[in-house]
Amino acid sequence: NTSHSTQRIETMRGLLTLLFVTLGAGASAFTVGSRDGTARYSATRILRQSTGSSATNTDVSTASSETDSTLSLFSPCKINLFLRIIRKREDGFHDLASLFQAIGFGDSLELTPIDGTADEFTCNMPGVPVDSSNLVLRALELMRTKTGVEQYFKANLIKQVPAQAGLGGGSANAATAMWGANQLMGDPASLEEMVEWSGDLGSDITFFLSRGTAYCTGRGEIMDSIDPPLPSGTRLCIVKPNVGLSTPAVFKALEYDKLSTLDADEELLPTFLKGIDD
Repeated sequence: NTSHSTQRIETMRGLLTLLFVTLGAGASAFTVGSRDGTARYSATRILRQSTGSSATNTDVSTASSETDSTLSLFSPCKINLFLRIIRKREDGFHDLASLFQAIGFGDSLELTPIDGTADEFTCNMPGVPVDSSNLVLRALELMRTKTGVEQYFKANLIKQVPAQAGLGGGSANAATAMWGANQLMGDPASLEEMVEWSGDLGSDITFFLSRGTAYCTGRGEIMDSIDPPLPSGTRLCIVKPNVGLSTPAVFKALEYDKLSTLDADEELLPTFLKGIDD
């Protein structure tokens, strides 16, 4: 009957989040705009061509008023086109091999330089920590420590990416904060330095300072940018159940004796890319 049908529909809505996203062509991993939503710099789309330029190759001019000096940054998430766990290391991390791809879905981060001795942080999503444990605040502190520039920020994170979904939303937020802070500080750090420093915060953050497609090894921090394996405009449907999976819990549940012994570099990556081409 109608009431049962309605109940089933509502149940399905509670179980699944469907994200329809498009892989775009061309510019960089971050979209930069002004506070009022008007594009101040060239709009960007996520699936980069492998041109040798960095994901953050955008000229930024700093204006005097708070509105003009606020950066509104798009923080894209990623998918793993494949993920291979190789072994557990003595330091507790895992060696892996994975093909990461940034996608046209993500969060937004607004950054404004402020006078003071502490950052201010807000987020629209309930449950997201707003204390010093948040990766955005940790990234801002890291930039001050590494560059010696004592600039503080008001940061407003507008989240859409669900947590514990394997999409790297928190890592992307940290990379976005690093990039935006560097711009507002006057570019004291090179992209190469930020890539090196990002490993202090987490394994995936390095990827979000790339061109958008990368083969990642080590614990995820060793990154080789490659040509996008999927054509521009490819549409994806991401299905996210209404439950999360803790990364440490997933790794803890691994049965190491059942892991494949095939060489990821020699067999997995070439076979995967060949399959897409075919």
